[in-house]
Amino acid sequence: MITHSSVNEAHTLQQQGHPYVDVRSSQEFADAHPAGAVNVPIFEHDPDSGQMTPNPDFVRVIQAHFPNDRKILLGCQAGMRSMRAAQVLETFGFADLVNVSGGFGGAPGYRGWAAAGLPVETGDTPGQCYADVLARADALGS
Repeated sequence: MITHSSVNEAHTLQQQGHPYVDVRSSQEFADAHPAGAVNVPIFEHDPDSGQMTPNPDFVRVIQAHFPNDRKILLGCQAGMRSMRAAQVLETFGFADLVNVSGGFGGAPGYRGWAAAGLPVETGDTPGQCYADVLARADALGS
C-alpha cells in the first residue's frame, strides 16, 4: 500500500527507524539530501544522450536492502519520481511505502525538506551514496 506524508511526518518516521530512500539522481543527491537518506535513483543521467534514463538496477538494489514488508519512505525533488518509484515497488510486492509529498525541494502546496529546516547533508555520504549502496547489493549477490 502506498501512503503519503509531509516532510515533517517523514522526518518523524525516519527518526523512528524507517529508512528514507532518495530516488533522485546521484548528482542531485550529492548536491544536498535529507540527512540519513540512502540514494537509489529511479532515473539517472545518461552522459551520452544527456537525458534521464531508467535505472535498470532500481528494484534489485531496493530488494537487496529491504524486506518487502518494511516501511520505506521514498522522496525525490517534489514527489513525482518518488510516487513512480512507489508504484514500481508495489508491483514487486512491497507493502508499506510512503511517498514524501513535496520531497526535497517542495511542490505547489507542499513544503520541501530543505525549506522545512530539516537536517540536510551534502556530498556523496559514505555508505549512503548510490555507488556504495549498489556495491553492497552486488556483494550480496542480488
